[in-house]
Amino acid sequence: MDITDFYETFFEEAEELLADMERHLLEIDLEAPDAEQLNAIFRAAHSIKGGAGTFGFDVLQKTTHLFENLLDHTRRGELTLRRDIVDTFLETKDMLHDQLDAYRNEEVPDQEAFARICQTLQQLALEEIGQELEAAGGTPPAEPVAAKPEPESTPSADGEPAASASGEQTLTVALLNVGEKDRGLLVEELEQLGTVQEQHGDEARYEVTLQTAIGGEDIEAVMCFIVEPEQLQVTPAAPASAAQGAEAPAASVPDAPQGSQPAGADEEPPKKAAAPQEGAKADGGKAADAKKEGGKPKAKKAKAGGESSSIRVSVDKVDQIINLVGELIITQSMLDQTVSELDGVTHGGLLNGMSLLQRNARDLQEAVMSVRMVPMDYVFSRYPRLVRDLAGKLDKDVELVTEGESTELDKSLTERIIDPLTHLVRNSLDHGIEDPETREAAGKPRTGRLTLSAQHQGGNILIEVIDDGAGLDRDKLLAKARESGLAVSDTMSDDEVWQLIFAPGFSTAKEVSDVSGRGVGMDVVKRNIQGMGGHVEIMSRKGQGTTTRIVLPLTLAILDGMSIKVGSEVFILPLSTVLESLQPSREDLYAMAGDDVVLKVRDEYLPVVAVHSALDVAGAKTELNETIAVIVQGEGRRYALLVDDLIGQQQVVVKNLETNYRKVPGVSAATILGDGSVALILDIADLHRLNRAKKEARRPQRATTDHSTLFRKEGEPS
Repeated sequence: MDITDFYETFFEEAEELLADMERHLLEIDLEAPDAEQLNAIFRAAHSIKGGAGTFGFDVLQKTTHLFENLLDHTRRGELTLRRDIVDTFLETKDMLHDQLDAYRNEEVPDQEAFARICQTLQQLALEEIGQELEAAGGTPPAEPVAAKPEPESTPSADGEPAASASGEQTLTVALLNVGEKDRGLLVEELEQLGTVQEQHGDEARYEVTLQTAIGGEDIEAVMCFIVEPEQLQVTPAAPASAAQGAEAPAASVPDAPQGSQPAGADEEPPKKAAAPQEGAKADGGKAADAKKEGGKPKAKKAKAGGESSSIRVSVDKVDQIINLVGELIITQSMLDQTVSELDGVTHGGLLNGMSLLQRNARDLQEAVMSVRMVPMDYVFSRYPRLVRDLAGKLDKDVELVTEGESTELDKSLTERIIDPLTHLVRNSLDHGIEDPETREAAGKPRTGRLTLSAQHQGGNILIEVIDDGAGLDRDKLLAKARESGLAVSDTMSDDEVWQLIFAPGFSTAKEVSDVSGRGVGMDVVKRNIQGMGGHVEIMSRKGQGTTTRIVLPLTLAILDGMSIKVGSEVFILPLSTVLESLQPSREDLYAMAGDDVVLKVRDEYLPVVAVHSALDVAGAKTELNETIAVIVQGEGRRYALLVDDLIGQQQVVVKNLETNYRKVPGVSAATILGDGSVALILDIADLHRLNRAKKEARRPQRATTDHSTLFRKEGEPS
């Protein structure tokens, strides 16, 4: 067995341990630290140290060893936690993460940073506990836990400790319920950690006597990357002379006088090798329990061959399965369309079979899609540290609250939502939440509240960033917009004014800092969200706070759409953008400056976009009484799309148009319909921009027919 086979497993699990460590450090109560949290932080560092030592990651091992020593003083109560000490621990965690990345990329960790963090930890130990930390040498010492006696305390034949002068010791490694094939591989792995002196047993319990310079805890930490923890027990080995001495009384029992036998002759003889059992570590109690249960482990039902209840699968493999399922859905739609034209009486069995195929295909599609769904906690867990550090830099007191962490989103979207969400969180902390003195003067609690929430709504997920800060100032935003040369007016609605903060280069910061002021963050947010097929909405009340809402599709692979027809072409509108449809009347259409036309819908004037004009579709209907107006929403604004017909609602498989062809204005993606034809999926906001651009291009050379004469001016009699 090549030990490098386990590198990736170690890297992934070490990442998880570091994430748990950071979470505990951020949650810990400095006034009354929870012992379980301190132990969890210590165990995380200890497990990483054990794996790093075995895999030969020396810098990572030495750093975690120093960190582990300091954490041990903390959990023993010898080091009192303060905010600056927690900051140092978090800095150390970051350094461990950097070292882990270096080894993952087959690079040498930064030696200067390593020396700096070691000096910081040593200095902290000298200042707080008055002693220097033990540096990690070639052999890290065993974990100093009071309830677990050191292996050196086990007596040898002559009464000396079992550990040799070279630091080696003899351990018994018990493999519980491990199949023969896997057992052989594990024994080979143990041979790389020391010298195997003896091995015997069966599948239920196979014992390997190992002479090694590596501590038992470290062996457990490494082997747990290969087998389940409950399938492994490491205890100090019983010395041969001690075992023989313990057997002597048992051998003399039959020769004892019958009269000296106590009542109850059926009682079991004295237990052998009692001393080594007492010298075993605390986990050795599991072995005793196992013997009482007939050699079976007590904690869990055995899993043959180290089988795990979960597996790690590459995202690329999942994506490939999703693509294949998408192709299956398209093929099923084609068959369904063909079969629907057959006679139901003559081909009843075929129609029933197709109905069953459709249902099974949809169920398969949902099951496969759920594999790539991950909870929003994957995203939200990154922000407690960000909020803590940034609030400290800005001298603000901020409480972070997360809601809906179990809400699931496509993994491909969770990776892309992190950067936009980070910009919004930083923006709320910098511009939204006031400093404690200002909040107190305004009658608010000194501690600001920032809430991250996620929830499902139909086929979308709503992610909200809510702060109870100062809110947006309409007059200030308008003044800044005019100063920046943006076209604004006092008659703009609040929603339109709030959208100004997404303009490129727009910023209300008085000076540029490393937090804000360059006017690029919010612009990036909007572009990234649009690239994921979503949009951003802002709600704000001055003095009370701001809510920024991100609306995203649950997945980019499947889309619920509305099929529309323009001329002979079929297009797809995302169903989440469709609000209603109606038959427009000439009395509700008004000509604006230039070629712009608006449609009045319940006292609201909506820009009209003729799809055939924007996309140059020939043969489309142009008479108003023949068209249908579909009211849609994009980027927080509503539009009226003029189309020929509504075909119906259907679920479609999204195909990336840029990958297979090129970027097409007004179009976000494409799909394959049941008849095998390609239909374009429209981008509402981009379609409106395309329509305006074409009108601007036509204005210098106006057409002979002025369509504005077809509509009445507002105020004219109908």
